[in-house]
Amino acid sequence: MNINNFLMHIVLKYRRTTTKYLYRRMVKLNIATPIISFSFDDAPHTAFTHGGDILNVYGARATFYVSLGMLESDSPSGPIASVEDLRRSVKEGHELGCHTYDHKHSWDTNPDLFVQSVFENRQTLSKIFPEMTFSTLAYPFCGPRPAIKKVVGQLFQCCRSGGQTFNVGTTDLNLLNAYFLDARIGDTIDSIRHIIDKNAESNGWLIFATHDIENNPSPYGCSKEFFKMVVAHAAKSGALLLSVGKAFEHIQIEGQ
Repeated sequence: MNINNFLMHIVLKYRRTTTKYLYRRMVKLNIATPIISFSFDDAPHTAFTHGGDILNVYGARATFYVSLGMLESDSPSGPIASVEDLRRSVKEGHELGCHTYDHKHSWDTNPDLFVQSVFENRQTLSKIFPEMTFSTLAYPFCGPRPAIKKVVGQLFQCCRSGGQTFNVGTTDLNLLNAYFLDARIGDTIDSIRHIIDKNAESNGWLIFATHDIENNPSPYGCSKEFFKMVVAHAAKSGALLLSVGKAFEHIQIEGQ
């Protein structure tokens, strides 16, 4: 390892450690039935159409993490959804979550600017759905810097990151784990089935995250056929298939 790679390794380890251990909001997951949530970041059009249609077959409801300043624009995961896509998803019972208004980087952004983007996203949502507000957030790009985690943790019921694992035991609501379905990890369906089964055995909360759902997906999404297999095995596992917000509400009730 050369000096530049070594220094980068130290920086990334520092980021992960400070993000993990600072400004936590811990809760004990005391649930009798495992939970699986499906979430889509950036909310490309195909997440609503192909992804939503697949989930609807199994009675599952997703959380679409939207950056409302990006609506109907082009993105690395394909065209972003329209207001009509949002309206349809809400009518079908899906959740809209916050992803900041203009997709702010969760580490590189000044905390004040990040929070400003969160509020702008919230205000824009109220213009489209006057009686609705965001209850959950997904951090764009990466885990948050601690100062951002501290502030937004007070604004939402829970906040989702990454981590490629599920939530079990004592869990940080300000930094929920998620498992990304995309080309970067190169996972086969067998590895996905394995983590679904482990989540079931542990009575955990597994949150899947991805972007587009397409026959030829971007590196940040997955194919329709692959997503169908994931959802089918999730339903077969006996887990409750809830949006992130509904899962949080269920956990709160079960913990009383």
